[in-house]
Amino acid sequence: MRILICEDSTLLREGLVRVLEDAGHAVVAALPDARGLSDAVVETAPELCILDVRLPPTYTDEGIRAALALRTQHPSLPVLVLSQYVEERYASELITGQNAALGYLLKDRVADVRDFLDQVDRIAAGATVLDPEVVAQLLTRRARDERMARLTDRERSVLALIAEGKSNQAIAAALFVSEASVEKHITSLFQKLDLEQDEHGNRRVLAALVHLEHGGDAATNGADR
Repeated sequence: MRILICEDSTLLREGLVRVLEDAGHAVVAALPDARGLSDAVVETAPELCILDVRLPPTYTDEGIRAALALRTQHPSLPVLVLSQYVEERYASELITGQNAALGYLLKDRVADVRDFLDQVDRIAAGATVLDPEVVAQLLTRRARDERMARLTDRERSVLALIAEGKSNQAIAAALFVSEASVEKHITSLFQKLDLEQDEHGNRRVLAALVHLEHGGDAATNGADR
C-alpha cells in the first residue's frame, strides 16, 4: 500500500516509516508539516494518509484541519488521524462527513505494532476505526449539547448573564423582567441542565461552565418570552 505520513516529530515520523515499510508498505512521502500536503497527495497518489493533529507552526489544529481539507479535495482517500488528544470539534466533523474510510487513534493508546498495522489495513480497506476514548468523549459532548438544546432563548439569555457573574436582581434589570421571572427561568434551566440542588450552592457555577463549554453566547436584551 502507498502511504503518505505527515508528522512533525522526527522520531515518530521515522518510526512510522520503519514500521510501515517493514510490513511491506511503501511510504511515498513523510512530511514534517502540512505545507505542501495537497501537492504531495497529487504527486504521489497515496492510498492512505496518516496525519498528526498538532503540526507547525502553531501546534494546535493544523493537522486535523488538513485532514478535513483532504477529505473534501480527495473524498475517496482514506485518512488516519493520530493525536495526543481528542479534538472534539473537528473529530465530530470528520466522523460525520460522508467521505472515505477514517481512523482516529490516540498516540498514547497505540500500544501494539501488530494491532496498529491491522488498523491501518482496515482503514485502507474502507473501515472506520475509532479509539474508544474518542467515541466516549464525543458521546459526552453530544449529551452536553442535548442539554443545551432543551433551553429556550430566554433561558439561554439568563444563563449567559449567570456566566457573567450577575445576581438575580442584575439579570432582571438587564432583561427588563421581574426577579420572580428570573428565578423561574433559573429553576427551569437548572432542571434542563440536570444540575441538582447541592449543599454548597454550586449550581450557578456549574451552569456557567456549561455555558462556556458551548461557546459562551452573549445574552440578549428584550421582553420576557
